[in-house]
Amino acid sequence: MGTDGTNRWWWLIALWAVVAVVGAFLYLRMRRRQEILRRVWAEDDAIEQQRIDEEEDPSEKNFVARWLYLAGFRAQAAPALFGIATVVCLAAGMTIAVIWQSSGLIASSVRAATDVPGGIGDLAAPMLIAGPWILCVFWVMAPWMVVNSERKKRVRLVEQDLPTTLDLLATMSESGLAFDSALSKVIESQKKGRPLTQELETFQLEVLSGIPRVNCFRRLSHRIEVPSVSVFVSALVQAEQVGAGFSNVLRIQADDLRNRRREDANMLAQALTVKLVFPLVICFLPGIFVVTLGPIFLQFLKLAEGVTGTR
Repeated sequence: MGTDGTNRWWWLIALWAVVAVVGAFLYLRMRRRQEILRRVWAEDDAIEQQRIDEEEDPSEKNFVARWLYLAGFRAQAAPALFGIATVVCLAAGMTIAVIWQSSGLIASSVRAATDVPGGIGDLAAPMLIAGPWILCVFWVMAPWMVVNSERKKRVRLVEQDLPTTLDLLATMSESGLAFDSALSKVIESQKKGRPLTQELETFQLEVLSGIPRVNCFRRLSHRIEVPSVSVFVSALVQAEQVGAGFSNVLRIQADDLRNRRREDANMLAQALTVKLVFPLVICFLPGIFVVTLGPIFLQFLKLAEGVTGTR
């Protein structure tokens, strides 16, 4: 019995040792997981805070940095990269112009143009000589044209998404949702990667970081620099300052934007007839003149040859 009792105690001690080891293992694993999650959350918070800190007011930047910022090139190195791209394009354009000019193609083209009767060669010679340098200018303007195209594309996408966004915000605000909740729903329903959606997400992060809402609205307007967005933001800032509800302001802004878009469409439709004058004059009228007056000129030439031949 003594031996059995001693063995029983050893079995109990071994069992409690196993329980302690397993408990310590699970506890250390849980602590490690919590530490990993804490680090991940801290890194996410640091990344978001860094993103907010980097989102400076574009009105405080210089001209080139602000221009690139509004076009969507918002990295710190964007102005330097733009300058490097311009210098590289300048060097490439000048290299092509020098090689083209030293190859003798321009001289042979000028000689061939001078053989054309009627003084056409004298008119074409300056263009042939200046052709390589004109190409060099286009090479230098390539980065500017790319940035300008991206800016126009960004403005077009914002103007396309703004009416739907305003309608959704107005409808949700009228149904009783707060502005922040309605904005979250709208952001979730919009396509990712759209400029307006990205700016609204940045607006939410700024509000959550403790920046006053009025300043966040103004920063939103400065980051986009689109007239319709500026009008919308001005109305929201005024409503925030006087303490008015956002639902009526959003509905008024949505109706106003819809009316302005309708007026713009009517103006484009009315201007279409004026714009059609140039292709009509340049493309259609010469063909009409050739078809209608061509046989008459042909008969006149035949008559003139006949009269000249008889003499």
